[in-house]
Amino acid sequence: MDNPNTRINPGRGLLGISPVILFLALYVVVSACVGDFYRMPFSVALLCASAWGVAISAGSLADRVATYSKAAAHPNIIYMVWIFILAGAFASLAKEIGSVEATVELALRLLPSSMVVPGIFVAACFISLAVGTSVGTVVALTPLAVEIAAVSDGSAAFMVAVVIGGAFFGDNLSFISDTTIAATRSQGCDMADKFRANIWLALPAAAVTLAVYLVENSMTPVAQVADAGHPSVWLVLPYLMVIVAAVARMNVTLVLSGGIVAAMVVGMAHGHSPLSLCGFMGSGIESMGGLIVVTLMSAGMLGLVKANGGIDWMLQVLTARVRGKRGAQGCIALLVSLVNLCTANNTVAIITVGPLSKEISRRFSITPRKSASLLDTCSCIVQCLIPYGAQTLLACSLAGLSPAEPFRYLYYPWALAVAVIVSIMVKGGRK
Repeated sequence: MDNPNTRINPGRGLLGISPVILFLALYVVVSACVGDFYRMPFSVALLCASAWGVAISAGSLADRVATYSKAAAHPNIIYMVWIFILAGAFASLAKEIGSVEATVELALRLLPSSMVVPGIFVAACFISLAVGTSVGTVVALTPLAVEIAAVSDGSAAFMVAVVIGGAFFGDNLSFISDTTIAATRSQGCDMADKFRANIWLALPAAAVTLAVYLVENSMTPVAQVADAGHPSVWLVLPYLMVIVAAVARMNVTLVLSGGIVAAMVVGMAHGHSPLSLCGFMGSGIESMGGLIVVTLMSAGMLGLVKANGGIDWMLQVLTARVRGKRGAQGCIALLVSLVNLCTANNTVAIITVGPLSKEISRRFSITPRKSASLLDTCSCIVQCLIPYGAQTLLACSLAGLSPAEPFRYLYYPWALAVAVIVSIMVKGGRK
């Protein structure tokens, strides 16, 4: 909270977060009621919520729109837009020259049929742990996962959920993740200590999720494509470069730029003209248009929620009746989860809640590594589950899915949530 002495009344607080409530009601509730998540367009729900956010804000119309626009044009959002543009260009280029198909064929030749889905999950966990970003993992693996689903008559939404779940495993644990850095700095603990606290939550959740994927893969095997053709090594090169560069911890924009250059070279070597390759890239960039619009509107709407005091009111309400160590840990978990729900950015949620979490931890003798672990883990859980998070929006855009479709297959965040609850209940009262 910017000023802890300023009290926000419930009416103003509820009005402040009402755009988020309206959006969830329009998109999630309406879509669930009609049983079709394509009937209510995601962008229309965000547009209505954004318009409502502007209408309830104070000041002149020009000031309200300026607040909305400033939030939408935040450097982090524009950086994300650049990633979307590069991802669209690379994904389309790699698909059209045959790199995606060749890489999938190679993966199916190397992996046993019973290990295809678990293999994708483990790869997502490993890459995200090395890269430190769930977005980079989603960019690298989603096209491959969707193509595997296509050739094996599987569910694209299921495969996308496998990638998203694995991507957040590493995002939660990696030493170079933004969330790890924000959580440890805000709580004043070492990264190694926070990692040791996190691993007891993330590893059991990942093991349970992997077991579920093994069972599901055995029920719907992909043996019919296990002996796919002999892929061209050169066609596989662009994706191998992207994955190797990502694991080498290169910046995601450099990773994608290098992948585009490699795909252009390989495409020309396989008979494509430079102009046709540019056409493939243009189609991919244009396909990201809807995703970019949704990202900008979402950021603008959530900026109005913050400006109108919605987030500060939630922090005020949730910290008013904290009792005992378990209650304090539960409060920290709930605070960062709700703020993440209202910001759709786990790093921003951690930074927002961090100072208050540190004060709660000091008052109730909670170790800094425990509070940092709760901040990082719970923010990643919510970020993985919300349909308007950048990772889900990007993955679903690359797969051509509604953002809500992978939700029912997201086993990892629910397993992680159970691990957090058990940790608080069993160990929450101990010193």
